[in-house]
Amino acid sequence: MGKAVLTFFCGKMGAGKSTKARQIARDTNAVLLAEDEWLASLYPNQISSVADYISYSNLLKPQIKQLVQSILVAGTDVVMDFPANTLSQRAWFKTIFSEIEARHNLIYIDATNALCLEQIGKRRLAQPNRAATDTPAMFEQMTKHFMEPALEEGFNVTRLT
Repeated sequence: MGKAVLTFFCGKMGAGKSTKARQIARDTNAVLLAEDEWLASLYPNQISSVADYISYSNLLKPQIKQLVQSILVAGTDVVMDFPANTLSQRAWFKTIFSEIEARHNLIYIDATNALCLEQIGKRRLAQPNRAATDTPAMFEQMTKHFMEPALEEGFNVTRLT
């Protein structure tokens, strides 16, 4: 159908997904959609646990899916700074691009736990509003759910280390 590309990311908390998403969107003149920005704007100060995140994230997904599909069908590339860290998250991304036969690129940022924790610490200092959630304890909790993409899932994967 269209030639537009959906780019999305997999990587542990603190791996650098948001930084890479901004860079790719800027370099390719793509529309950037960042989940953290949407959640902070629509549900300010309401996310303090993984359960809260999942609940509010799921509220966004139907509208975001329609928006992304509309942009892709119009021929504009989209970079989504939304996590593709679990099978169910990646399955959602697959519905977005497969329903409209768009191209996609899943970028897997394979960073060590030590690097992620270091970057989370720096982010906490640079963005004090994230101090409550950008913690080693939250990193450990989120990492329990992380699954790197597998070949049999059928994605076009670019692995960065």
